Order: sequence, then structure tokens, then C-alpha cells
Amino acid sequence: MAPRIFFASTLLGMDIYSKIIIAPFLLSLCGNGFGASLAPGDHQVTLKYGGRERSAFVHVPARAAEKPTLAVILNFHGGGGHGANEQEYSLMDRLADREKFIAVYPNGSGRFGNRLLTWNAGSCCAYAVLNNIDDVGFVRALLAELSSQLPIDRRRVYATGMSNGGMMAHRLAAQASDVITAVAPVAGGMVLPRIETSKTSRAVPVMHFHSVDDPRALYRGGLGPPFPMTKSQVFHPNIDQMIALWVKHNSCAAEPAVADRRSDRDARGHTATKFVYSKCRDGAEVVLWKLTGAGHVWPGGKQKVMERILGPSTDIVGANQEMWKFFSRFSL
Repeated sequence: MAPRIFFASTLLGMDIYSKIIIAPFLLSLCGNGFGASLAPGDHQVTLKYGGRERSAFVHVPARAAEKPTLAVILNFHGGGGHGANEQEYSLMDRLADREKFIAVYPNGSGRFGNRLLTWNAGSCCAYAVLNNIDDVGFVRALLAELSSQLPIDRRRVYATGMSNGGMMAHRLAAQASDVITAVAPVAGGMVLPRIETSKTSRAVPVMHFHSVDDPRALYRGGLGPPFPMTKSQVFHPNIDQMIALWVKHNSCAAEPAVADRRSDRDARGHTATKFVYSKCRDGAEVVLWKLTGAGHVWPGGKQKVMERILGPSTDIVGANQEMWKFFSRFSL
């Protein structure tokens, strides 16, 4: 059987969502409702959308009631994973508790229950693309219902994600900037053929993390290596060219400033350089954290995870901390 190769696909329409279902254990934790007492901790939310059952894990920070409204970071898992994987791998809950924002880990879709889930980010990936899953619509539905259950600040909803999840964050920036304030994808480029100005008229703040030595989501673009088991392959965008698309869309200065340089003092020799494109319209900014030596990984996340396949882990920069500083500057 020939391997599947995913290229740019047509843009999908939106579906109508139905009523959300909150897991019974969640209601028991919250007394008179999820949002009423804002119980700190981890919860699972299930909803019906597009004729399918969809779900997300929600982390409510400690002492959340100290703030009248809370920012939200949507953190999308990579292809083949699920929300709980991303929650454990990215270590974002620690920052959520300290900075008091809600971390949401949505689940993609797949044919094996909660295993091997993917996102329809445009031309990637797998089940979600092949079945025309409306993941942009799902995110809108999820945010609408969470807003009715939690004191979410709808002016401060941000998106990030790893690999296929990073691609999904880019798609939200390109097609849902009315509900997504800013994005900070990790190791996953935009796999849409273009940024549709009819759907994204405003400038969108974008911070992107990527290693030039990523062995799977190739920095210079092209056909990536086959995935284990499925043998499917993904055609990746050139990251510099992708950044140029966002710079053009946001009407930023063409040349970036180098705002930070970091290097390991050990034998690994990892580096990280922060390129900032400023003077954008609407007060936006485009930032590229360009790493060397690291693999297909979440910088500063859980270390030494599947390094034979993904390449070296790195803590040369903390993606969570950098994106939160970036996000905190922007609101709708």
C-alpha cells in the first residue's frame, strides 16, 4: 500500500453544534455548576459537534476565583496524540497555576476512540483531513460553551500547539481571528495555501517556535519522513517563507530585529535566536524563535521523550514562559 501524502486541501465550511455535555464528576466537584464555584483542578468536557462527540481537558488554576475573568490558552496536541498527552508533555499547567489562566487541551478526531487523533489544519493531518472534520467550528463551539460555564475573558483567548497542533493554531489565526487573539505554534507550520483576508482582516500577533534541525516538521519545508506504523507523510511549509506570509499580512517591517540569543554551555550546543518583526498594523507583532540542535520538541517541556524518533529535547528556551509574555501584551 502506497503511503498517504497530505497536501493543501480546500477550505472547509462550518457546521452547527449542539448542546455540550459536562461529565457528571465535574458537576459534583463544582457544587451548583462548573462555573459557579470555579473548582481548581482538571476536568473533562464533552460536546456534540458536527454529528460527533468531541472533548477537551480543562485545567482551572489554583485560586482562580481571585480574578474576575481569566485568559484562556488552547493547547492542541500533535498528530497521533490526545489532550492528556499534550497536558503532560508541555507542562503548561504549572504556568497556568502561577499566572492564573485556564489551560484547555482539546482532543482531535480519529477512528480509534481517543487514540491516534489528528487535526484538520488544512492539508494535514490524516483522519481529520480525509474526513473533512470542521475543527475550526469545533473550537468556536467549545469556546462558546466554556464561556457560559466559566468567567472567560473572550478578549484574551490564545492558541498554541505541538506539530499538527501547531498547524491547527496557525489555521485558527488565519480563519478565526475574531475569537483567537494571538497564537504561538510549536514545531508545526501553516499548511493552508493562503491567509484569507476575508476571514482574517485584522493583524494577528504570531510567535512561532521551530528548530532548523527538526527531523520531522522540516524547517526548510518539503516531504517529511514516514510516520511509524501508518507510514503516512506530510508536506511541510518552508518556515521562513511562512513567517514572510504573516509579516506581509500584518504589514510589519520587512527586516527583523534580533531581540535575544541563547546558547547551551554544555556539549549539546543548542542555540535559540529570537527574531522580531515589529511596526505591524493594529499593534501586532510577528516573532520567530529559531532553534538549532533541538528536534521535533516542545522547548522547555518534558525532556527526553521518544528522542530516537523526535530528536533531542531542549530547554534552551521555555516556550511556555515566552509565549505567555507575548500573549499578555495583546487583547481583542
